[in-house]
Amino acid sequence: MNYLDQTWATQAACAGVAPDELFGKGAEQRQARTMCFDCPVRMECLAEALDTNSCFGVWGGLTERERRALLRRFPEVTDWSQWLAQEDDDLVAEIHARRAPKIMPHVRPS
Repeated sequence: MNYLDQTWATQAACAGVAPDELFGKGAEQRQARTMCFDCPVRMECLAEALDTNSCFGVWGGLTERERRALLRRFPEVTDWSQWLAQEDDDLVAEIHARRAPKIMPHVRPS
């Protein structure tokens, strides 16, 4: 992925939102991410956040905690865009759902 090419960001549902609304904590993050679920570039946003290890804010509908859990669970992933394109993975399907994903049970060690 070319991190300098962020043309997708102009199409984001949050493009006109003040950054403070996306970089809150706790309940503020969960509220902010609701705008992500119908965003046309949600997966591009999430892939970039995971590829660059963005530590703060809501990206692609996932909170900081959820992204950290994914990064810990899948340290071998080097191209998150490709990983998110998998069609036969339950966790990927959960992330793609147009609602708050329940990813924590999927990424906790068994």
